[in-house]
Amino acid sequence: MASIEAIRAAHKVLAEFEYTPAKVERGYANQTLYVNVSDNTIVSKPVDKKMKHTFIGGRGFGLWLLWNAVHDDTHWDDPENEVILSSGPIGGTTAYPGAGKSIAVSLSPLTHTVVDSNVGGHFGPLLKFAGWDASEVQGIAEQEVSVFVDGNKGLVQIIAAPHEADDSYLLPQQVLELFADAPEEKAGISSVSAGPGSEHTLIGCLNVSFYDVRRKFPRLKQAGRGGIGSVLRQKKVKALVVKYVGVKADSNAPADWEELTRVGSKMQREIHDRDPIMNDMRGGGTTMLTSIMNEFDLLPVHNFRYGSHPEAERLYKDQFKPYFSLNIPNGCWYGCTLACASCVERFQPRTGPYKGQWVNVDGPEYETIAGIGSNCGIFDAHAVLEANFYCDTYGIDTISFGTALAFAMECYEEGILNQERTGGLELRFGNAEAMLELLHQMARGEVFGTVVGQGIRRMKQHLMQKYGADPQFLQDIGMECKGLEYSEYVTKESIAQQGGYGLANKGPQHDEAWLIFMDAVRNQIPTFEDKAEALHYFPMFRTWFSLNGLCKLPWNDVEPADNRTAYEPRVAARVPEHVENYIRLFTAVTGRQDVTKPEDLILMSEAVYNFQRLFNLKMGFGTREHDAVPYRSMGPVTQEEYESRADRYDSQLEEIGFNPGGKSTAEKMAALRAHREQRYESLIDAVYKRRGWTPEGIPTLETVKRLGIDYPDVVALIEKHTA
Repeated sequence: MASIEAIRAAHKVLAEFEYTPAKVERGYANQTLYVNVSDNTIVSKPVDKKMKHTFIGGRGFGLWLLWNAVHDDTHWDDPENEVILSSGPIGGTTAYPGAGKSIAVSLSPLTHTVVDSNVGGHFGPLLKFAGWDASEVQGIAEQEVSVFVDGNKGLVQIIAAPHEADDSYLLPQQVLELFADAPEEKAGISSVSAGPGSEHTLIGCLNVSFYDVRRKFPRLKQAGRGGIGSVLRQKKVKALVVKYVGVKADSNAPADWEELTRVGSKMQREIHDRDPIMNDMRGGGTTMLTSIMNEFDLLPVHNFRYGSHPEAERLYKDQFKPYFSLNIPNGCWYGCTLACASCVERFQPRTGPYKGQWVNVDGPEYETIAGIGSNCGIFDAHAVLEANFYCDTYGIDTISFGTALAFAMECYEEGILNQERTGGLELRFGNAEAMLELLHQMARGEVFGTVVGQGIRRMKQHLMQKYGADPQFLQDIGMECKGLEYSEYVTKESIAQQGGYGLANKGPQHDEAWLIFMDAVRNQIPTFEDKAEALHYFPMFRTWFSLNGLCKLPWNDVEPADNRTAYEPRVAARVPEHVENYIRLFTAVTGRQDVTKPEDLILMSEAVYNFQRLFNLKMGFGTREHDAVPYRSMGPVTQEEYESRADRYDSQLEEIGFNPGGKSTAEKMAALRAHREQRYESLIDAVYKRRGWTPEGIPTLETVKRLGIDYPDVVALIEKHTA
C-alpha cells in the first residue's frame, strides 16, 4: 500500500471550480453540482421554486436531474449515465432524530432502468452545507480520479488518484489523512466509494463514510441496491469527497427554529423512553428482527423455500450483541438518539486479504443476517460478520449477494450446477467456506464469482443457455423482480407484501412497502380494497422520507405509548402522532404554509412516485408485465416445500372449495398455484385503480395533471404508450 505522502505526490488537479458557498436557506442551498469526468467540466446548476415544490429534494432531485441527463436508449455503462446523491430539505437537521440520510440515483446495471438507494453517513448533509443540494457525476474518466468538494474554501476539484486503495476499508482512512488539515477536521469529511467487487460484478454498492469522533476511525453506511457502486467504478471514480467543517444545530437555517426544537425535543424524549421497551434499536440495530421473523415463519431459509429453521437462534440478536461495542453512542448523524448503527470494533477475519488482522465492522443488520445467513443455510454469526465486512470492503450489496448465492446453492443441490461448473466450489446450503471464497472471487474477478455477481436474472440465462436448465423452474425459484434481487422476507402468506415487492418502482425492496405484519400476522387489511389502499398509502409515505433526507425508523419502530389504544389497528399502523410530527418538522424547516395535513405529505410523494414509474416507462419498462413476481414469492414451488406446511396449504385449499383428500401433492400444488396467481392479478388490478393507473400500469393523463407533472415529454410518453 502506498504511503499518504506518495498518494498525495501522485495527485494532479485535472479541473478546478471556485465558487462562493451558498448560504443554506430553509433547508436548501438552491443549487446543484454537475461534474463530468470525461471532459472535466464542473458546473453549478440553479434550483428553482418549481423543482423544490414538485420534487422536494433527495430522491426527487435525483430523478429529475437524471431524467434530463439520459435518453430512452441510454445504458447503465454509457458515459451519459450519472451517479447522483442528494439529501433533502430536512437532511442535516440535528434537532430531530434520523435526519442524516442521502439518496443515490442512477441507471441500474441490474434492472436497466432508474434505481434509488438510501444511505446514512455524512455525505449528503455535508454536501448541502458545502453549498450543494445534490451532486451529479457524469462521464467516464480516462484515468482513476476523485472528486473533491471543499465547502469551506468554495472549491471543487477533479483529481487524478492513481495510488489510492481500491477497497472501501482503507480508502476512507486515506481520504481523512489526505484532506484533513488538522485532526479536528476529520469529522467534517465524508467520502463515497465502492471497491473491487463493484468493478467485477453488477451488484456493487456505494459506501458512504462518517468519522466516528469517539472511536477515532471512519465508519461506513451503504447505498446497496441496484448496483450503483458498479456504475461509480465503471466511471473510474475512486471517491467522491466532501469537506465542510462547522456543522451547527441551525445550519439548515430553518424558517421556525423554535417549532423545530419543540417537535424535535418531544421525539427525542419518546425515543429515550420507548425504544428500550419496544425494539431496543440502540442495543443492536435491526438484529432483533431475526427471532421475530423466525417465530412467524417469515425468515428466508434455503432460498426462500421455508420461513423458519431450528438453528436460526444461532443468528439471533444475542449471538451478535457480544461483538458490538454498545458503551459508545452509535448514531450515523448528529442528534439521532435512536443510535442504531451498531459497530464491531475488533473483529478478526479468518479468510481473505485481511485474514488474522483486527478490523472494525459496521453492522450486521437484519437483511445481511437473513440473506447471507439463514437464506444460505449458514447459521454462523462469525461467518456472517466476516461476509458483512468483505461485502463492504469490496463494495458489494449484501442483499443481492445473499439472495443470488442462495439461488446458486439451490441450483447446485438440484443438480443444475456441480463442482465442475462452479470451478470447484461446493455450493451447498450451509457451506460458509464456499460462500466466503465466492465473495473473494468477486473481488478478484475470477471464476464462478463473476457469474453469481451478474445477478439472478443473468444467471438464469447463463444456466438455460449453457446447461439446458428448465426455464420455468429457474423462473419460479429465482427470487428477483425487474432484475433486482429480493430483500429478506418470505411472502408466501402475504399477498400484500407480494404486491409490495412486485409493484415497487425499483424492484423488490422492503423500504418502499413493508406490509407483511399488517397482512400475514395481524390480518388488518383483509380485502383487496384494504390491501390496495395500504399499497397506496405506505409506499407514498415511505417515499416522503426519501425526498427529505430522513430515516424511517423513528416513524414506526418507536411508537407513542398510547398509539395502539388511541387508534384502531389500521390507523395505528400509520402512527398518526408521528405523521403530525413530520408535518410540523417540514413546515418548521421549509416555511411552506400549504402543508397542513397528512394528505399533503402523500401528495408530495405521489408526484415523485408516479414520475419514477414514468421514468421506468421511458426506459422501456414500467408496465404490467414487469410487475410479475417469481412463483416462490406466492407459494411452494417444490413438493418438499408444500409437504413441509401441508396442513396449512390443505386447509387453504378447502377454504376455496378444493377437496385435498385423496389428491397427490402435485395436484394440490397445481390447484393452489392457479388460485394464488389469480389473486395476485386481482391485487394488481385493485392497486392500479387506486393509484390512478391504466390496467397496464401506466399513470393516466388525469393523474399526472392532478400531480403537476404533466410536462410535454411526460404527456407525449403516456400518449405513445396508451394510444
